Amino acid sequence: MNGLSTLLIVVGLFLAGGIYSFVKQQMPRSLIVLLSIAAGMCLIAGVMRLEVWS
Repeated sequence: MNGLSTLLIVVGLFLAGGIYSFVKQQMPRSLIVLLSIAAGMCLIAGVMRLEVWS
């Protein structure tokens, strides 16, 4: 596990926490969808960069 994959996973989890917070605050759906797409992309990129797959 290198530094960039760790960083991407941490950022993705941070954004996922933001999604939970925005849903509780009843923020606009478009903002929640945009944030969830960004979180998903960060998590997928972090997992794909793990050296487990090599």
